[in-house]
Amino acid sequence: MLGIRHHGPGSARSLRDELERLKPDIVLIEGPPEADALAGLAADPGLRPPVALLAHVPGEPARAAFWPFAEFSPEWQAIRHAVRTGVPVRFCDLPAAHGLALDRDGSPDGPAGGGPGEGGPGAAAPESGAPAVPVDPIAALACAAGYDDPERWWEDAVEHRGDTPFEVIAEAMAAVRDGHVPDVREARREAYMRRTIRRAVKEGFERIAVVCGAWHVPALTGVPGRDGAWGAGLPPVKADDALLRGLPKVKAEITWVPWTYGRLAAWSGYGAGVTSPGWYHHLFASADRPVERWLAAAAGVLRDEGLPVSSAHVIEAVRLAGSLAVLRGRPLAGLAEVVEAARAVLCEGDDLPVELIRRRMVVGERLGHVPDSTPMVPLQRHLREEQRRLRLKPEALDRELDLDLRKPLDLDRSRLLHRLRLLGVDWGVPARSRGKGTFRESWTLVWRPEFDVDLIEAGAWGTTVPAAASARARDLADGGPNTGPSGPGGSPGGTAGPGPGPGGSGPSGGQGSGRVSLADLTGLVERCLLADLPDALPYVLDTLAARAALDSDVTHLMAALPAMVRARRYGDVRGTPAEGLAAIVDALLTRICVGLGAAVTGLDDDAARDLLRHIDEVHAAVALLDDGPADGVSGDGTPRGRWTAALRGLSGRSGLHGLIEGRLTRILLDAGDLDDAEAGRRMALSTSAGHPPARAAAWIEGFLSGGGLLLVHDARLLGLVDGWLAGLAPEAFVDVLPLLRRTFGAFAAPERRSIGSRVRALGTRETAAAAADEIDEARAAAAVRTVLALLGRTETP
Repeated sequence: MLGIRHHGPGSARSLRDELERLKPDIVLIEGPPEADALAGLAADPGLRPPVALLAHVPGEPARAAFWPFAEFSPEWQAIRHAVRTGVPVRFCDLPAAHGLALDRDGSPDGPAGGGPGEGGPGAAAPESGAPAVPVDPIAALACAAGYDDPERWWEDAVEHRGDTPFEVIAEAMAAVRDGHVPDVREARREAYMRRTIRRAVKEGFERIAVVCGAWHVPALTGVPGRDGAWGAGLPPVKADDALLRGLPKVKAEITWVPWTYGRLAAWSGYGAGVTSPGWYHHLFASADRPVERWLAAAAGVLRDEGLPVSSAHVIEAVRLAGSLAVLRGRPLAGLAEVVEAARAVLCEGDDLPVELIRRRMVVGERLGHVPDSTPMVPLQRHLREEQRRLRLKPEALDRELDLDLRKPLDLDRSRLLHRLRLLGVDWGVPARSRGKGTFRESWTLVWRPEFDVDLIEAGAWGTTVPAAASARARDLADGGPNTGPSGPGGSPGGTAGPGPGPGGSGPSGGQGSGRVSLADLTGLVERCLLADLPDALPYVLDTLAARAALDSDVTHLMAALPAMVRARRYGDVRGTPAEGLAAIVDALLTRICVGLGAAVTGLDDDAARDLLRHIDEVHAAVALLDDGPADGVSGDGTPRGRWTAALRGLSGRSGLHGLIEGRLTRILLDAGDLDDAEAGRRMALSTSAGHPPARAAAWIEGFLSGGGLLLVHDARLLGLVDGWLAGLAPEAFVDVLPLLRRTFGAFAAPERRSIGSRVRALGTRETAAAAADEIDEARAAAAVRTVLALLGRTETP
């Protein structure tokens, strides 16, 4: 019985040495028995940890569970020993088929605890039926040793020693478990482990190595019988069979998937995780002088970022870490000491480089890999082929990707990323492009392990990425649930292998309402064009046309038009034809122009602000749709001409909200439909004493929402605003000040400075001219001579 700590590098080294000494003829490992056939893949060099066993229910891939393995996981070392020596290896925990079924049926059994560092098992439940109290065995042992930090005690007692025998760990666990009554789920798991051991004994295996969480060792060991046989003192076979009889079961499939150290960290929500997988990997790989090697590597990380770190820094950091360990009574410097030494010496007290070290080295950014021989759904296999073809390697760290859509390779990359986003796999997230032009795209790529669950779920839509994305787009057009990126499948907790027990949380999405809004449909059209889905686009366009014909709300039509215009533009840039799109755009614009008059009537402040946003978006979209003649004048037959004519007809109406009227005036002025004199006349009328100050302020806000440079270049308009503001009564000034502050606060700082300079100059021109006549030329002559000398000239021009 080899009791280990899941993901413990010290346990992994000790287990590796113990297996070499014992030379077992079979190895039993805590984990789902469905994975027995997959253990042999560990011999394939293409299976590189961190990896995880993923169990899921076909047809319900959201019901999934993970069992992660790292290089420093004792279970992984046990698998590697078995495949290297050619001995059988089996998993002995409760099958995932039962665990997933129990979760689906809403079993009240809470997740069992686990070995050291997993949060522990449920404590003995009193006869009254009160819930079990979680016990952390590591914390209990650390407290008994006088430590307040369980992780620090484990490092001192096990990791830094490297020679802690398994008998000692088993004895310690027996003491912690004394009086413990397992909950139902833990009892079932341990009963199944005993059943698996009995089966191996019955098959004739003599040297059986059982690798499990140390917490379970007392429940599996018993006492030697009179003939030395295993099993005496344990629950009888009939009791274990009764406990396991009648368990619900589902069909579960299992495979290997890549994992990351970031998802292995305890903060990611994984119940058996560790806080510092990168540090543990270093301890396992560098048994000799780990502190010196770690700090030297940390210096390399900082140098890669351009920070000056010398060998003298590393030497002093090693000395400081050792001194801290001595002062704290530790046998060797641990993670706390080396991080503090790095902060004080390598980073000179700056926390930002320390966070870089934490990310790169304490947690780590390692992503595992599985070979092509691993069982996969067709969609996963097709995505892997596409990644190779497009030279897009999944990575655990953020990667910026700039695409030039004029290049076939970059265009195909963009289409793949957009198709995956339709399937809820946000491997790439669009970023602000650093270049100009619609032919450029920027992405941020980061691969997360739960994407494999998303791909399994999306496999129901098709066997290839384009086919699945097309089917998903048609379903969304019909009102299917709009699933987004999902969280990790499986719930943390339990010791089902080195990972969480079967869990019930997985990809999730909102329930479909059965009716898609017009704006969502137009957005879907745009996404189909970006993803190049010619099989889905006609269906989505037909659905959009039918919905638009029945929707009488002008704001819905205005919200839909910009996405349609962008879709048409992207189709042109990407060479993606979209027959029927121009007709739908034209029909939407016509209905907007006709219905806008009724939409602007009787608006309160919030409704006016919302409508103003729609007007600005439609105005920008029309500009993209039809650039008009070179002289800026559009005929009434063009889209821009029709839109401008509709705005012109509204601008002269009475009863408009001040925000809307001011914005319409500004749009017409910028379009050349109004001259400066007419705009000034309208401003003078709107800011006259006959209007309430709040309405005048709203008019000015709408007029200036296009930018403040107009006031910089037009002294007449600036004078009107200044005169109106200076003529307000004190009470009215207090009322409109918040509105004006919001208006002018939206301007860029250079615009505000320029407007302030113009206001200060108003009415002071004569004073400035008089001051110019009083210049003392004798005093200025010295400055003039100095300037001429700097310019290399000796004579006054």
